[in-house]
Amino acid sequence: MNLNAFKIMDIAASGMTAERFRSEVISNNLANANTTRTENGGPYRRKIVTFKEVLNKQFNSEDEQLSGVKVAKLEEDKSPFRLVYDPGHPDADKNGYVKYPNVNPLREMVDLITAQRAYEANVAVVNSAKTMFNSALSIGRGA
Repeated sequence: MNLNAFKIMDIAASGMTAERFRSEVISNNLANANTTRTENGGPYRRKIVTFKEVLNKQFNSEDEQLSGVKVAKLEEDKSPFRLVYDPGHPDADKNGYVKYPNVNPLREMVDLITAQRAYEANVAVVNSAKTMFNSALSIGRGA
């Protein structure tokens, strides 16, 4: 069996790791959807994960080959906060408005489902590769 055949599993595993991290960030966004005061003093700001492909040069070649995906950056969403009129809230301004995080729970749930489906797709790739490898081994044994 070619050693590069295991690259399939490595690529899928890197995707699983990246999607797991993305799911954790989305969960954190949802958990802080109503946090009006953070350690920095303002409302919580939604976090966004960006992925980047990982390319490796082939031995004795100028060609690059995909070898996975990784988290390129974790940044704050710069979209404006939600303003809600609630003069009795301790974080209300002089006009009675409270700045709430720029987290839209509906968007976060869609992103979470997307991350979950991508994770599951990578699991399916790993399982298919394992089945393929086992089939190849059974052919070699004469089963």
